[in-house]
Amino acid sequence: MKQAYHTTTSQPQTPCTNRLFVAKKPIFVSSNSFLSRIKRRYGIKKAGFSGTLDPFACGVMIIAFGQYTKLFRFLKKSPKTYHATLWLGTRSDTLDIEAVREIYSVPPLDEKRVIHAVESLEGEFHYTPPSYSAKRIDGKRAYELARSGEEVVLSKSRSVIYNIRLLHYRHPFITFSADVSEGTYVRSIGESIAEKLGCTGALSYLERIKEGAFEYENEKALNPLDYLKPPPNRYLGNPEDLILGRKLCASAFENRTPGLYHTVFGKYFAIIKLDNGDRVAYLLNKVKLCSY
Repeated sequence: MKQAYHTTTSQPQTPCTNRLFVAKKPIFVSSNSFLSRIKRRYGIKKAGFSGTLDPFACGVMIIAFGQYTKLFRFLKKSPKTYHATLWLGTRSDTLDIEAVREIYSVPPLDEKRVIHAVESLEGEFHYTPPSYSAKRIDGKRAYELARSGEEVVLSKSRSVIYNIRLLHYRHPFITFSADVSEGTYVRSIGESIAEKLGCTGALSYLERIKEGAFEYENEKALNPLDYLKPPPNRYLGNPEDLILGRKLCASAFENRTPGLYHTVFGKYFAIIKLDNGDRVAYLLNKVKLCSY
């Protein structure tokens, strides 16, 4: 649907600090430390990221500055694509190389058997998240409890593996690619592959390649309208209503079907919710569109 850009009343010109882009986190750096580096490099104070990566993992992270930090829950971030290498014959409490406590020999496997073990996981994936995960238990992260020596009991989780395939097998290392739903622990996928092959294993490498349509392009600034899940909806009334945050009616929108939408007015946009009546709720309003 083509957007309409209305002329609005003059506004004081202030520097626009809103920015949305994809950065690439290096290995053995925490996600928070990486964000701090980015804030210093760009000289920005208000910034956030979506999708925590373990310190040993690398790859794409969605970064936002200014008002755009409020957009994460409205972005198209699924499926996520990962490349991972599983090291057969290792035991690790974290299911990765950060806490390997044993390495033993595993006889070489027939590659067809490896392919079958990998591809058999496609579809609904039921698993128990690792103790060293970001899952919350009574308000605390599971990995915080595990590292302090407390017992961690996590319930079964469900996710979707849309596509998974073997990239190459060089014993004892299995490298695979997986497209998964949000919240999937790739370390648990590696654990399941090893179990199907009759041994244990841990990830020696993990890289996030994509989050939905988000890919690494040298931190190029992105237009948030291209990545929003709520579709566009044109407001037929006076743009001043949106600028001033006035009460809106669903009947004043081009599409009156209940749901979430984004609507553009001048250099700004809003995310709104239309209900079954004629009421409209602002979820975000007067977010400035910045050009670079």
